[in-house]
Amino acid sequence: MEVVKSHIDNNTADQGGGIYQSGSTVTVKGGSISGNQASDAGGLYLLGGIGRLTGTKVAKNTASGNGGGARVAEAGQLTLQKVGLLDNSALTGVAGGLFVEGTEVDDTIAVVEDSLIENNTASDIGGGIDNSGVAVLRNTKVIGNQANEGGGIFNSGTLTLFATKVVKNIAVTDGGGIFNTLGTVELNTATGTVVIKNRPNNCVDVPGCAG
Repeated sequence: MEVVKSHIDNNTADQGGGIYQSGSTVTVKGGSISGNQASDAGGLYLLGGIGRLTGTKVAKNTASGNGGGARVAEAGQLTLQKVGLLDNSALTGVAGGLFVEGTEVDDTIAVVEDSLIENNTASDIGGGIDNSGVAVLRNTKVIGNQANEGGGIFNSGTLTLFATKVVKNIAVTDGGGIFNTLGTVELNTATGTVVIKNRPNNCVDVPGCAG
């Protein structure tokens, strides 16, 4: 499926309020996925298969459970390029912005490049991102997101950040910037990655991250 310069806005579903794609390929170029609602994955739900969003605004989507903006699971591969993941909410669950849901038997992968993840909220963990799969961020800003733990990012998988800024995120209890538990985090500081000005602290259990 290919969607070009279209607006997928203000829809309601049980899963994937804007787009639900299982085991196939979805490409979205430009346009928006905004104001949608679902029990899980308010904006986009990629269940297996391959997804690519380029120059798309994913904003103000709401999940009553997990994955306010976008959710990828079951060995799916999602690429976000020049995407704004903004003001999405997980009302009673995890991952206000992006939920990368991996398991012990599959590698779910998300690559985020040249993008902005801002002002997303989760009631539980991972205001901006909750990653239990494999997530790679390049030249991306994670700013002003909120959750109980891991205001910016909650990680229990494999997370690598290149030229990425995790700034001014807020956790109610711990890990304002990045909260890592039983996962692996690589902050590639040589490329300009920084984790700063987060509250109440920048990181939990992240090598090379102060405070």
